[in-house]
Amino acid sequence: MSYYKELLGEYIGTFILVLFGCGAVASAVLLNAFGSLLEVAIIWGIGVTVAIFAVRNVCPAHLNPAVSIAMALFGNLPLKKLPFYIACQFVGAFSAAALLYFIFGDTIVMFEQTNNIVRGTIESSQTAMIFGEFFPNPSFADKVSISWLEAMILEGIGTFILVFVIFRLTEKKEQIDNFTPILIGLTVTLIICLIAPYTQAGLNPARDFGPRLFAYLTGWGNTAFPIAPFSFFTVYILGPIVGGLGAGLFNKILAKK
Repeated sequence: MSYYKELLGEYIGTFILVLFGCGAVASAVLLNAFGSLLEVAIIWGIGVTVAIFAVRNVCPAHLNPAVSIAMALFGNLPLKKLPFYIACQFVGAFSAAALLYFIFGDTIVMFEQTNNIVRGTIESSQTAMIFGEFFPNPSFADKVSISWLEAMILEGIGTFILVFVIFRLTEKKEQIDNFTPILIGLTVTLIICLIAPYTQAGLNPARDFGPRLFAYLTGWGNTAFPIAPFSFFTVYILGPIVGGLGAGLFNKILAKK
Protein backbone atom coordinates (compact mmCIF):
# COMPACT_ATOMS: atom_id res chain seq x y z
CA MET A 1 0.00 0.00 0.00
CA SER A 2 2.86 2.42 0.75
CA TYR A 3 4.06 2.17 -2.86
CA TYR A 4 0.66 3.27 -4.15
CA LYS A 5 0.74 6.12 -1.66
CA GLU A 6 4.11 7.16 -3.12
CA LEU A 7 2.63 7.29 -6.61
CA LEU A 8 -0.45 9.15 -5.40
CA GLY A 9 1.82 11.60 -3.59
CA GLU A 10 3.80 12.31 -6.78
CA TYR A 11 0.53 12.85 -8.63
CA ILE A 12 -0.92 15.20 -6.00
CA GLY A 13 2.30 17.12 -5.50
CA THR A 14 2.78 17.74 -9.22
CA PHE A 15 -0.89 18.70 -9.49
CA ILE A 16 -0.46 21.34 -6.77
CA LEU A 17 2.77 22.67 -8.27
CA VAL A 18 1.27 23.13 -11.73
CA LEU A 19 -2.07 24.41 -10.47
CA PHE A 20 -0.58 27.35 -8.59
CA GLY A 21 2.37 27.97 -10.90
CA CYS A 22 0.45 27.95 -14.18
CA GLY A 23 -2.43 29.65 -12.40
CA ALA A 24 -0.11 32.56 -11.67
CA VAL A 25 0.85 32.69 -15.35
CA ALA A 26 -2.84 32.68 -16.33
CA SER A 27 -3.61 35.56 -13.96
CA ALA A 28 -0.64 37.53 -15.28
CA VAL A 29 -1.47 36.97 -18.96
CA LEU A 30 -5.24 37.27 -18.87
CA LEU A 31 -5.88 39.72 -16.03
CA ASN A 32 -2.64 41.71 -15.69
CA ALA A 33 -2.83 40.67 -12.06
CA PHE A 34 0.86 41.18 -11.38
CA GLY A 35 3.26 44.00 -12.08
CA SER A 36 6.41 42.02 -12.75
CA LEU A 37 7.95 38.65 -13.47
CA LEU A 38 9.18 38.54 -9.87
CA GLU A 39 5.65 38.16 -8.53
CA VAL A 40 4.94 35.20 -10.80
CA ALA A 41 8.31 33.69 -9.84
CA ILE A 42 7.52 34.03 -6.14
CA ILE A 43 4.16 32.30 -6.60
CA TRP A 44 5.86 29.47 -8.49
CA GLY A 45 8.32 29.11 -5.63
CA ILE A 46 5.54 29.11 -3.04
CA GLY A 47 3.65 26.54 -5.12
CA VAL A 48 6.69 24.26 -5.17
CA THR A 49 7.15 24.69 -1.43
CA VAL A 50 3.50 23.93 -0.64
CA ALA A 51 3.52 20.91 -2.96
CA ILE A 52 6.58 19.43 -1.24
CA PHE A 53 5.17 20.05 2.24
CA ALA A 54 1.86 18.48 1.22
CA VAL A 55 3.23 15.12 0.09
CA ARG A 56 6.71 14.66 1.50
CA ASN A 57 5.45 12.34 4.23
CA VAL A 58 4.14 9.82 1.68
CA CYS A 59 6.64 10.12 -1.20
CA PRO A 60 10.06 11.63 -2.01
CA ALA A 61 8.25 14.64 -3.54
CA HIS A 62 10.33 14.73 -6.71
CA LEU A 63 7.37 16.16 -8.69
CA ASN A 64 9.64 16.38 -11.73
CA PRO A 65 10.90 13.66 -14.11
CA ALA A 66 14.29 15.37 -14.32
CA VAL A 67 14.65 14.97 -10.55
CA SER A 68 13.36 11.38 -10.57
CA ILE A 69 15.70 10.31 -13.38
CA ALA A 70 18.69 11.87 -11.65
CA MET A 71 17.70 10.24 -8.35
CA ALA A 72 17.28 6.85 -10.06
CA LEU A 73 20.81 7.01 -11.46
CA PHE A 74 22.64 8.89 -8.72
CA GLY A 75 20.35 8.82 -5.70
CA ASN A 76 18.14 6.33 -3.91
CA LEU A 77 15.16 5.81 -6.23
CA PRO A 78 14.92 2.20 -7.49
CA LEU A 79 14.93 2.10 -11.28
CA LYS A 80 11.84 -0.11 -11.33
CA LYS A 81 9.84 2.74 -9.78
CA LEU A 82 11.01 5.37 -12.25
CA PRO A 83 8.46 4.86 -15.07
CA PHE A 84 5.56 4.95 -12.62
CA TYR A 85 6.84 8.09 -10.91
CA ILE A 86 7.16 9.84 -14.27
CA ALA A 87 3.71 8.70 -15.40
CA CYS A 88 2.08 10.02 -12.22
CA GLN A 89 3.90 13.34 -12.56
CA PHE A 90 2.69 13.77 -16.14
CA VAL A 91 -0.89 12.87 -15.24
CA GLY A 92 -0.79 15.24 -12.27
CA ALA A 93 0.36 18.10 -14.51
CA PHE A 94 -2.28 17.28 -17.14
CA SER A 95 -5.02 17.17 -14.50
CA ALA A 96 -3.96 20.56 -13.13
CA ALA A 97 -4.12 22.03 -16.63
CA ALA A 98 -7.67 20.69 -16.99
CA LEU A 99 -8.74 22.35 -13.74
CA LEU A 100 -7.10 25.62 -14.77
CA TYR A 101 -9.02 25.52 -18.03
CA PHE A 102 -12.23 25.02 -16.07
CA ILE A 103 -11.37 28.07 -13.95
CA PHE A 104 -10.04 30.37 -16.68
CA GLY A 105 -11.73 28.99 -19.80
CA ASP A 106 -14.28 31.80 -20.23
CA THR A 107 -11.63 34.40 -19.42
CA ILE A 108 -9.36 32.94 -22.10
CA VAL A 109 -12.18 33.24 -24.64
CA MET A 110 -12.79 36.89 -23.64
CA PHE A 111 -9.07 37.64 -23.92
CA GLU A 112 -8.94 36.07 -27.37
CA GLN A 113 -11.99 38.02 -28.55
CA THR A 114 -10.72 41.31 -27.14
CA ASN A 115 -7.32 40.88 -28.79
CA ASN A 116 -8.60 39.37 -32.06
CA ILE A 117 -6.76 36.11 -31.43
CA VAL A 118 -7.92 33.00 -33.26
CA ARG A 119 -7.08 29.93 -31.24
CA GLY A 120 -4.75 27.66 -33.19
CA THR A 121 -2.94 30.47 -35.02
CA ILE A 122 0.59 31.55 -34.16
CA GLU A 123 -0.83 34.59 -32.33
CA SER A 124 -2.59 32.26 -29.90
CA SER A 125 0.77 31.41 -28.35
CA GLN A 126 -0.08 34.39 -26.14
CA THR A 127 -2.66 32.20 -24.41
CA ALA A 128 -1.07 28.80 -25.04
CA MET A 129 1.85 30.01 -22.89
CA ILE A 130 -0.46 29.61 -19.89
CA PHE A 131 -0.04 25.86 -20.31
CA GLY A 132 3.20 25.00 -22.14
CA GLU A 133 6.34 27.11 -22.49
CA PHE A 134 7.66 29.00 -25.50
CA PHE A 135 10.95 30.59 -26.49
CA PRO A 136 11.40 33.42 -26.50
CA ASN A 137 8.81 34.05 -23.83
CA PRO A 138 5.87 35.65 -25.73
CA SER A 139 5.67 38.35 -23.06
CA PHE A 140 9.26 39.39 -23.85
CA ALA A 141 9.40 38.56 -27.57
CA ASP A 142 10.01 42.20 -28.52
CA LYS A 143 12.99 42.40 -26.17
CA VAL A 144 14.88 39.09 -26.52
CA SER A 145 15.90 36.65 -29.23
CA ILE A 146 17.00 33.07 -28.67
CA SER A 147 17.59 29.96 -30.78
CA TRP A 148 16.34 26.51 -29.86
CA LEU A 149 19.90 25.45 -28.96
CA GLU A 150 20.40 28.44 -26.67
CA ALA A 151 17.01 27.76 -25.12
CA MET A 152 17.91 24.12 -24.53
CA ILE A 153 21.17 25.14 -22.86
CA LEU A 154 19.37 27.61 -20.60
CA GLU A 155 16.80 25.01 -19.57
CA GLY A 156 19.65 22.58 -18.90
CA ILE A 157 21.53 25.11 -16.78
CA GLY A 158 18.43 26.07 -14.81
CA THR A 159 17.56 22.44 -14.11
CA PHE A 160 21.18 21.67 -13.23
CA ILE A 161 21.06 24.33 -10.52
CA LEU A 162 17.71 23.13 -9.20
CA VAL A 163 18.58 19.43 -9.08
CA PHE A 164 22.03 20.12 -7.62
CA VAL A 165 20.44 22.11 -4.79
CA ILE A 166 17.93 19.29 -4.21
CA PHE A 167 20.74 16.73 -3.98
CA ARG A 168 22.71 18.86 -1.53
CA LEU A 169 19.67 19.58 0.65
CA THR A 170 18.36 16.01 0.78
CA GLU A 171 21.54 13.94 0.69
CA LYS A 172 21.42 13.14 4.41
CA LYS A 173 17.93 12.35 5.66
CA GLU A 174 18.76 13.41 9.19
CA GLN A 175 19.52 16.92 7.88
CA ILE A 176 16.18 17.36 6.08
CA ASP A 177 13.99 19.80 8.01
CA ASN A 178 11.16 22.26 7.45
CA PHE A 179 13.53 24.71 5.76
CA THR A 180 14.32 22.26 2.95
CA PRO A 181 11.08 22.74 0.93
CA ILE A 182 11.36 26.51 1.42
CA LEU A 183 14.91 26.59 0.10
CA ILE A 184 13.92 24.48 -2.90
CA GLY A 185 11.03 26.84 -3.61
CA LEU A 186 13.32 29.86 -3.34
CA THR A 187 15.73 28.22 -5.75
CA VAL A 188 12.91 27.85 -8.28
CA THR A 189 12.04 31.54 -7.80
CA LEU A 190 15.62 32.63 -8.45
CA ILE A 191 15.97 30.47 -11.55
CA ILE A 192 12.69 31.77 -13.00
CA CYS A 193 13.85 35.36 -12.52
CA LEU A 194 17.03 34.51 -14.44
CA ILE A 195 15.83 32.55 -17.47
CA ALA A 196 12.04 32.95 -17.74
CA PRO A 197 12.30 35.99 -20.06
CA TYR A 198 13.95 33.64 -22.56
CA THR A 199 12.31 30.22 -22.10
CA GLN A 200 9.60 30.70 -19.45
CA ALA A 201 11.79 28.46 -17.24
CA GLY A 202 10.13 25.06 -17.56
CA LEU A 203 12.77 23.06 -15.62
CA ASN A 204 10.34 20.15 -15.49
CA PRO A 205 9.30 17.88 -18.39
CA ALA A 206 6.01 16.94 -16.68
CA ARG A 207 5.10 20.54 -15.91
CA ASP A 208 5.68 21.38 -19.57
CA PHE A 209 4.37 18.44 -21.55
CA GLY A 210 1.27 17.63 -19.49
CA PRO A 211 -0.28 21.12 -19.85
CA ARG A 212 1.08 21.46 -23.41
CA LEU A 213 -0.71 18.28 -24.42
CA PHE A 214 -3.89 19.56 -22.80
CA ALA A 215 -3.63 22.79 -24.82
CA TYR A 216 -3.06 20.78 -28.00
CA LEU A 217 -6.26 18.83 -27.35
CA THR A 218 -8.40 21.87 -26.50
CA GLY A 219 -8.05 23.96 -29.63
CA TRP A 220 -4.51 25.29 -29.80
CA GLY A 221 -3.40 22.37 -31.96
CA ASN A 222 0.10 22.65 -33.39
CA THR A 223 0.45 26.15 -31.93
CA ALA A 224 0.86 24.47 -28.55
CA PHE A 225 4.31 23.41 -29.76
CA PRO A 226 7.23 25.73 -30.66
CA ILE A 227 7.79 26.33 -34.37
CA ALA A 228 11.24 24.73 -34.67
CA PRO A 229 10.76 20.98 -35.35
CA PHE A 230 10.90 18.94 -32.13
CA SER A 231 12.21 21.93 -30.19
CA PHE A 232 9.61 21.36 -27.47
CA PHE A 233 11.32 18.00 -26.91
CA THR A 234 14.91 19.22 -27.04
CA VAL A 235 14.32 22.39 -25.02
CA TYR A 236 11.73 21.40 -22.45
CA ILE A 237 12.22 17.65 -22.05
CA LEU A 238 15.76 16.73 -23.10
CA GLY A 239 17.36 19.93 -21.77
CA PRO A 240 16.05 19.51 -18.20
CA ILE A 241 16.81 15.78 -18.15
CA VAL A 242 20.43 16.36 -19.26
CA GLY A 243 20.76 19.20 -16.76
CA GLY A 244 19.44 17.00 -13.95
CA LEU A 245 21.79 14.15 -14.85
CA GLY A 246 24.70 16.59 -14.91
CA ALA A 247 23.74 17.79 -11.45
CA GLY A 248 23.58 14.22 -10.14
CA LEU A 249 27.00 13.41 -11.58
CA PHE A 250 28.53 16.61 -10.22
CA ASN A 251 27.09 15.94 -6.79
CA LYS A 252 28.50 12.42 -6.86
CA ILE A 253 31.96 13.77 -7.69
CA LEU A 254 31.74 16.28 -4.85
CA ALA A 255 30.59 13.60 -2.42
CA LYS A 256 33.65 11.43 -3.02
CA LYS A 257 36.18 11.57 -0.22
